Amino acid sequence: MRRKSTPPAAPLPQRLGVDPVHLRLPVVGGPWPTVRAYLAERLPAAAVERVGALLDEHGIVGEDGLPIAPDEPFRPGAHLWFYRELPAEVPVPFALDVLHHDEHLVVVDKPHFLATTPRGRHVVETALSRLRHALALPALSPAHRLDRLTAGLAMFVVRPEDRGAYQTLFRDRLVHKEYQAVAPYDPDLELPRTVRSHILKERGEIAAREVDAPPNSESRIDLAERRGALARYRLLPSTGRTHQLRLHMSGLGVPILGDPVYPVVLPEPAPDDFRRPLQLLSSVVEFTDPLSGHPRRFESRRTLSAWADPAGWAGSADPEVRPAPGPPPSAPAQAARLS
Repeated sequence: MRRKSTPPAAPLPQRLGVDPVHLRLPVVGGPWPTVRAYLAERLPAAAVERVGALLDEHGIVGEDGLPIAPDEPFRPGAHLWFYRELPAEVPVPFALDVLHHDEHLVVVDKPHFLATTPRGRHVVETALSRLRHALALPALSPAHRLDRLTAGLAMFVVRPEDRGAYQTLFRDRLVHKEYQAVAPYDPDLELPRTVRSHILKERGEIAAREVDAPPNSESRIDLAERRGALARYRLLPSTGRTHQLRLHMSGLGVPILGDPVYPVVLPEPAPDDFRRPLQLLSSVVEFTDPLSGHPRRFESRRTLSAWADPAGWAGSADPEVRPAPGPPPSAPAQAARLS
């Protein structure tokens, strides 16, 4: 099988932590006299209009970083770059706290509502884009994924050559992960227990579902504390399926507070509605570092607002996860509180 060649380095810098668009023309010639003619045939109408305007404004560059001409001849295999028009995004008004930063790894305490990586309408307002821009680390990449609605620990790799080593930890289940969740208390629910099921998440569907098939997910559910009709749960997933903990908790009859999908998909809130965040927190990540061999343990400094301030949660007075009391962060972490 023919291996895909590595594209050359982009001659354009990132903009707000977002890479420029890379486009390679077909290596085999065709009936296109110009780059514009090729793009007009191959791209959707809206994109053709945007790219055509960029050609006229000399906003598309070649491998040498110089703008190509509006009537640039088609050249098989040529590499082109340009900045895409970024979607209008409502700023996520919560800080992204850097807990650890060395030459290999960045670990952050992510707030609710901030996506981990660019996707769909969330591009600049993501943890990855914020970190790349604020820390001047254009090659930063995620070691794993944390849902946009979930708060807590997320790991990023500084150097591309190290990414595989850290991603393998998650793939091979060598990372101990703990979560906290606030949900209704059910006196008839026997805990602790281990939930195993086959989770199916189909493209284009908001909710995942459990189907009758061999298990592909496993979660340990335990009761940490009870306070009246609510409880704080300790969740230990052995696998990392999409929405796994949310689906397992809902299946037990104790859906996590603030969940807009389980057990029922609710209408999507307005983009600027940051009330009632999902009460799920990635609280502990522990592993043996694949590069140094040293043990690593990171703990979130956040608590869930429905547990820390039940009255505020009930009245939606303070929707965000608050920093937990404790010793102050180190000087580098203090300096890297990203808004």
